[in-house]
Amino acid sequence: MLVEMKGIVKTFGPVVAVDHVDFTVYPREIRGLLGENGAGKTTLMNVLAGTFPPTEGEIYIDGKKVQFSNSLQAIKMGIRFIHQEISLCNDLKVFENMFLAEEILLPNGLLNKKEMIKRATEVFNRMQVNINPEELVWNLQPAEKQLVEIARALLFKSDLIIMDEPSTALTTKDIERLFVIMRQLKSEGVSFIYISHKMPELFEVCDTFSVMRDGKLVAEGNFSDVNEQEITELMIGRQLAEEEFSHKPCYRTDEIALSVRNLSGPGFQNISFDLHRGEIIAITGLQGSGRDSLADALFGAIPSSGEIEIFGKKINPESGIIDRMKSGIAMVPRSRKERGILNDLSIYDNLYMAHLNTKHKGLLIQPKDQKERFKRQQESLSIKTDDPKNPITSLSGGNQQKIILGRWLEADAEIILFDNPTQGIDVGTKFEIYHLILNLAKQGKAIIVFSSEFPEIFKVADSCIVLFKGNINARLSREEITERNIMYYSTGANLEAEKNDKCDSKKLS
Repeated sequence: MLVEMKGIVKTFGPVVAVDHVDFTVYPREIRGLLGENGAGKTTLMNVLAGTFPPTEGEIYIDGKKVQFSNSLQAIKMGIRFIHQEISLCNDLKVFENMFLAEEILLPNGLLNKKEMIKRATEVFNRMQVNINPEELVWNLQPAEKQLVEIARALLFKSDLIIMDEPSTALTTKDIERLFVIMRQLKSEGVSFIYISHKMPELFEVCDTFSVMRDGKLVAEGNFSDVNEQEITELMIGRQLAEEEFSHKPCYRTDEIALSVRNLSGPGFQNISFDLHRGEIIAITGLQGSGRDSLADALFGAIPSSGEIEIFGKKINPESGIIDRMKSGIAMVPRSRKERGILNDLSIYDNLYMAHLNTKHKGLLIQPKDQKERFKRQQESLSIKTDDPKNPITSLSGGNQQKIILGRWLEADAEIILFDNPTQGIDVGTKFEIYHLILNLAKQGKAIIVFSSEFPEIFKVADSCIVLFKGNINARLSREEITERNIMYYSTGANLEAEKNDKCDSKKLS
């Protein structure tokens, strides 16, 4: 299927989100769509998928002009959109979500549940994922929900599948399986539009690219003709100074902010380390290493045992989130949209939330106080918004992340846990977040960054703790932080080498 968008304009009041864009996708093509948050990528795709009509412009499919007044019309034409925002109904079962509005009926008009479960199972088997079609979506992990979204698109015949940040919550194995399926479908005639901020993924699976900036299409070409640096600079419209992070300053002091001894919990055991004021420790590991659970335990989201001291004061490891907040620990969580922001509240309210729970006095929230706190953090963190009274969902992912960080700064947090801090954030804003983390360390904040991305770890960390099967397998100094070393200890290759050395020694003796 040949898809052509000509002169597309989409405005929201005075805001021009898409500005006279020509965009083409050819049969059997995987096209990467790139741009910073707010560049207009998702808006352009929403026009193509029938979510809303263009203000100006025309859409052609195989040379025939089409007009979509809703997404169901686009679906009937073979266009499916896997949105970045998970749009499943938590109170329905997996198979019910997958067939929502496209149910299979028996001759008597009742639902053919048996057939729907069978077809859902077949898709999951094809994807090589173990998800029960009869499980309530509420009980699924974020990664499993993302896989259900993808499975729903694969369930019905599609000629064009649009994927908006599909790998955000997926494991490396899940991503590899997704790419295998994409290549197979491509060979069968299906085209893809793949939106992502993860350069390695784009270069691995995409044939061509289109770059948007400020609502305009600024570049197109083949991935084989460019490198990551060149395409990143096309996205942000300026050169990146990667080398500035090679000589990262260290602000570590002698004062211990957080001391952990023999901490154990679901998926991890006997974790011990000290975190000093001004220090940035990265904690990494593969999926299942215990990294996520350790982050949650340090913030009191799940129970743990062992010893925890904050600035020399012992706290109960079984205490909950509010106690940790009052002790000065903050969390910028992973899966920001599910765990970090309060969708129905304003930007003002989201920023004020931590202060409200830890330091607010009096019965009522004073609008003047909210305004002053927002203005302070807006200037400090360069938060971009038209009106802080708007819902927080009106902000880009990067600005939402800044609001979450500002929330904790207003609560005077001294220990900040960043769990995948740049998840779903564009390249330019990632650099802003890295600078903010370094600046917080300079101010004396003690910081832990939980991440699986080596470039991120290298840019901010003074040292790196590598987890393997729930244990600390290595602690690397700044000089030892290399991609090879992190992978070596993340996979437990050192333990296998030690085991082989012992066997060899026994044989020699």
